[in-house]
Amino acid sequence: MKSIIPYYHIVGKEIDIFEHSFKNKIPLLLKGPTGTGKSRFIEFMAHKMEMKLITVSCHEETSSTDLIGRFIIKGAETVWLDGPLTKAVKEGAMIYLDELAEARPDVIVAIHSLTDHRRELYIDKLGETIKAHTDFMLVASFNPGYQRGFKEIKPSTRQRFVAISFGYPDTKIETEILINETNVNASDAKKLVQIGTKIRNLTELGLAETVSTRLLIDAAKLIHSGLPKRLAVKAAVVEPLTDDLEVIQALADLCDLMI
Repeated sequence: MKSIIPYYHIVGKEIDIFEHSFKNKIPLLLKGPTGTGKSRFIEFMAHKMEMKLITVSCHEETSSTDLIGRFIIKGAETVWLDGPLTKAVKEGAMIYLDELAEARPDVIVAIHSLTDHRRELYIDKLGETIKAHTDFMLVASFNPGYQRGFKEIKPSTRQRFVAISFGYPDTKIETEILINETNVNASDAKKLVQIGTKIRNLTELGLAETVSTRLLIDAAKLIHSGLPKRLAVKAAVVEPLTDDLEVIQALADLCDLMI
């Protein structure tokens, strides 16, 4: 069965940068706020280049052991189980470390030798060093200072990557994305994008995150399936942004005026 090509709207030269990074064996870093298409872009490129994609969603407990592998007990034996990073290195897959900055510091240490001319992975527990497959590619993403309290990636690590910045699409492109993703009518798509743009400009509210394209897509899906528009926007856009009741009410009132 032929897989469906993930929808992705090209906004710049990101495909060219990706392809040349792969050709030159340079790891790639995607920078930008949540929900701006970083993960979708990687899915699209993996499909376009016919590469196996292994995605790891990093969090504060993600360790080098989680990525490299560990010994497990199987019956009466202790056997080694490769982690996702080791599999990608051996098989020549693309590994996508989503929100790399959130992982524990030992993860950064583990990938260092894969991000320079060596392109090798040292497995301490086995005492082995594995040379990366020629088709191996390391891609990471992080949210640079868009959310209060977010961790940063050290400059010494960032400079091991080629980087692409992702932002919110312009109004026309974001409207097209909503229509393509959800089949919502053009009028509702345009109003949702206007709501997203308006809230993004309300910096005085002090939101930890603002309206992502992903949230607008969720709202469009709810509207297309028949949920009342104002209820859909409140549930999919307003409520996920904050728990402050006064801010929720203010945003809901604003959205009600716009749709």
